Amino acid sequence: MTQTMIALERQIPLYAETEILVVGGGPAGTAAAISAARCGRKTILLERSGQLGGMGTLGNVSIYMPVGNTTGIYREIVAETVPNALPATHKDSIAPQYSPFELRHYLNSRLEREGVDVFYHTSFIAAMKEGDRVTGVIAHTREGLKAFAAQVVIDCTGDAAVAMEAGVPIRSGRDEDGMTQPMTLMFMMQDTGKPVKPFLPEDCYTYETVAELPQGRHLYWERCGNGTLLVNMTRVKGNGGLIRDTNYAEKEALKQVFSVAHYLQRNGFENYILSHVAGQTGVRESNQIEGLYTLTEADLLNGRRFPDVVAQTNYEIDIHSPDGKKGTDERHIDGYDIPYRCMVPVKVEGLLVAGRSISATHVAMSSMRVQPTCYALGQAAGIAASLAVEEKLPVAEIPMDTLHARLGGQGVVFLK
Repeated sequence: MTQTMIALERQIPLYAETEILVVGGGPAGTAAAISAARCGRKTILLERSGQLGGMGTLGNVSIYMPVGNTTGIYREIVAETVPNALPATHKDSIAPQYSPFELRHYLNSRLEREGVDVFYHTSFIAAMKEGDRVTGVIAHTREGLKAFAAQVVIDCTGDAAVAMEAGVPIRSGRDEDGMTQPMTLMFMMQDTGKPVKPFLPEDCYTYETVAELPQGRHLYWERCGNGTLLVNMTRVKGNGGLIRDTNYAEKEALKQVFSVAHYLQRNGFENYILSHVAGQTGVRESNQIEGLYTLTEADLLNGRRFPDVVAQTNYEIDIHSPDGKKGTDERHIDGYDIPYRCMVPVKVEGLLVAGRSISATHVAMSSMRVQPTCYALGQAAGIAASLAVEEKLPVAEIPMDTLHARLGGQGVVFLK
């Protein structure tokens, strides 16, 4: 008889105790850690890789999408890393390209200045629980398995990894078939000032026309003024939260990178070399938690406002075809609120979720998933977790007027 489940019982040493524990160092995680530390809370951040910034650095998604409200910690980061792009007021929308390498260094320094204790190469393994309350996590480190205890845990993994393991109901993809947006491996090319010899490995593809390209379109930016071309033109069908899909994507996407670069070298970018390929394929969509409220397509299209607003955006509905076909569902919206309740999972206590895996439908998350919005959600989560610690309240019961006042004190301005 084939054994399908393996029992594992271990005694794990407690490595550290903290008030706020953030799991995942992408935009949501870095902002959550900063805002919690600013509230005077002892804060630890666990990051599975060797760098902060999430897809903005690891995935080379080194351009901010326009969200219509440049505010809070996101505005601070823009001011300190791409100051020429900083708008005069928070009401102006921007879309600056930036250096992922400079942002990586900046975030290291920034979190150190803010007093956040960052643990690199520390991967989430399991949630620690007492009854329905999450009390910390087990993580794999360079020194083996270690336990990190906390009064409130913030899941910023992007895949709702902590929430899922803690027993929070999860959904994935479209309602009708569960299919998610495809994955993309970002890369950069550099203008050398002279013609280069196009290079194509023998197992890659020769694209002759725009229609043959993986997305059926050109999608690139050259806004840094130094000859750096940022390319977003690969597309691999699959769910970035599944083992076999991501295994396939890492190989297929890299083939497409060489193939797209070869196409560009023959079509207008004859002086450009392939200069940088992201260390991992980017995932647009994997898992969404079931929260106290689920953001919907109707909320976006109707521009809904909420009394417990924690983030705002007018970034378009932007659905890359889940079935792998060419084309993208892009629809303009005027702007909407994201309520705090989307970050509060059902069935567990002591846990908040920030970033793209909040409680949202497939269509709604296609708009709220971009980096600036994730920074905003993380900032709100860090403050909310701090209030729960200070007031000794469940995260679902923190006073909204106090949360809004703290957000204002950290530079967040909401559009009316």
